[in-house]
Amino acid sequence: MSTPRVQLLIEDQHVVMDNGILQVTLSNPGGIVTGIQYNGIDNLLEVLDLETNRGYWDLVWSQAGSTGTTGTFDVFEGTTFRVIVENEEQVEISFTRTWDPSLEGKFVSLNLDKRFIMLRNSSGFYSYAIFEHLADWPPFNLPQTRIVFQLRKDKFHYMVVADNRQRFMPLPDDRQPERGEPLDFPEAVLLVDPVEPEFKGEVDDKYQYSCENKDLHVHGWICFDPPTGFWQITPSSEFRSGGPLKQNLTSHVGPYTLAMFLSAHYAGEDLVLKLNPGEPWKKVFGPVFMYLNSVMDKDNALSLWDDAKEQYLKEVYCWPYSFPASEDFPCSDQRGKISGRLQVLDRYISHECIAANDAYVGLAPPGDVGSWQRECKGYQFWTKTDGDGFFCIGDIRTGDYNLYAWIPGFIGDYRNDTVITVTAGCEIDVGDLVYEPPRDGPTVWEIGIPDRSAAEFYIPDPNPKYINKLFINHPDRFRQYGLWERYADLYPDGDLVYKVGHSDYKKDWFFAQVNRKKDDGTLEGTTWQIKFKLDDVDQSGAFKLRLALATANVAELQVRINDPKIDPPHFSTGEIGHDNTIARHGVHGLYRLYNVDVPGTTLVEGENTVFLTQTPRTSPLQGIMYDYIRLEGPPPPDSKETL
Repeated sequence: MSTPRVQLLIEDQHVVMDNGILQVTLSNPGGIVTGIQYNGIDNLLEVLDLETNRGYWDLVWSQAGSTGTTGTFDVFEGTTFRVIVENEEQVEISFTRTWDPSLEGKFVSLNLDKRFIMLRNSSGFYSYAIFEHLADWPPFNLPQTRIVFQLRKDKFHYMVVADNRQRFMPLPDDRQPERGEPLDFPEAVLLVDPVEPEFKGEVDDKYQYSCENKDLHVHGWICFDPPTGFWQITPSSEFRSGGPLKQNLTSHVGPYTLAMFLSAHYAGEDLVLKLNPGEPWKKVFGPVFMYLNSVMDKDNALSLWDDAKEQYLKEVYCWPYSFPASEDFPCSDQRGKISGRLQVLDRYISHECIAANDAYVGLAPPGDVGSWQRECKGYQFWTKTDGDGFFCIGDIRTGDYNLYAWIPGFIGDYRNDTVITVTAGCEIDVGDLVYEPPRDGPTVWEIGIPDRSAAEFYIPDPNPKYINKLFINHPDRFRQYGLWERYADLYPDGDLVYKVGHSDYKKDWFFAQVNRKKDDGTLEGTTWQIKFKLDDVDQSGAFKLRLALATANVAELQVRINDPKIDPPHFSTGEIGHDNTIARHGVHGLYRLYNVDVPGTTLVEGENTVFLTQTPRTSPLQGIMYDYIRLEGPPPPDSKETL
């Protein structure tokens, strides 16, 4: 049986794409999605809101030289509408806004081209955008760009982000002042008088549903009457900023579903795109797929999530798509491939190289070691190694890259110093690569697991006043609101003391070193102690303290050895970080590694103490999270005899 062809209806104020399965209406020439008709529902988008608030691309920009992660919010609308492709199999339409000098100060200096695609027999539609800045145009900062869809609040009540993060959600009305009480920051609201009593006493916060890029594939909402799903599917992260561990928003109360491309969340200003004077730039964001599905029986409505996951796999199989008409989106035969094997050499573990299994290996624009996590102008391509350390990355855009990697279980970052040039159709074999992680001597003691996360440390139960029921007895228990306040409850007078050989980091190392809130409401910095014994100290030798931080937020970590009052301290990071991870219910932001020289003269036979002080105390949300700490002893006289 033949399926209906794709049709395009152009009106004065609107444009309609229709393939017989769904109908998508956009403003003309603005390119705002004003309506989606599907499964007998006349519009899946919020009909009670303005047309401009239903389905849109937006960005945040600021003047070059400015600081911070905020700026001018712009739901950018096209001024010109064009038909790019129109046939029975496909429609692709474009809404462009072209920059010229008369717009300086009013709009960001970008040519913006929003594209929408509908295919025959496809239960959804695609969108992508091309951002272009010419070298002689004014530079600017770009903290954020994304796609937003606001669905009907009378229809979509069940939200799904992952297999273990799905639930019925409060209404947007419940966040209003008469029904909700704002907490320490506006995103977090205590529901005191929700429309549905079952949500009373819960905290709603969109950041509780954040997700790392490597896992951020498909999310969305389910309507039960009629049983209908609306999903945002991202088959590739190549166009997202920050690499595989960058965390982004997904879906949240509204009901909203987002496709985040650029954001500074969990990173701060380090992930604000900043163009320099004279710097040209062009980037394609997307395509992403808005997928709609349905079933007949309400009792099977939750199966729509399983179907959406299957559709995601189909989209991945088709990536890179062959149908986008822009020459700026290269298809598969215009891309390249790279393969190789990654090994690790740590002579205090093995004399021989060992396979870097489950390592993250990626190509990102050339930069410093670890720069991929702060990179936001270009494209990144990542994979994981197999059990023998082999990796293969396909469908890489042409260009110059460094190869980066990091390996769970080992500190630090790998970067291959050779700039790799990828050309159309190339197949590059880089052979065997060896990562030698930072290491000066044998391990005296260690705390935690080097995996760039604080998840293995002690995560307290939340204050009963601030519960999200989804995260009770949940693997992601760190997503509960207000856990930073629990430190003062657990340590009301003195700070954490960890005794090597006796303490258990899973129970005795609080997941975040934060300020203590005193009874009078003031804050004080905290000093944690690590106590350990040494039977013998080579005072002429050099010890090394490795401090891997999972995140930092307007913090300063000072290190003192055996003298808590020495000034200046033996080591200080200076003020670091604007990750805001503590407030946003995460266990990592940007990874930082500090290597502290510890002269043997600072240590003694018997009991020693490392004092870790977090000093700034202007906010309860300041602090750090540790990934892993290790003290290394002096290297043995014969450096080859290391085991």
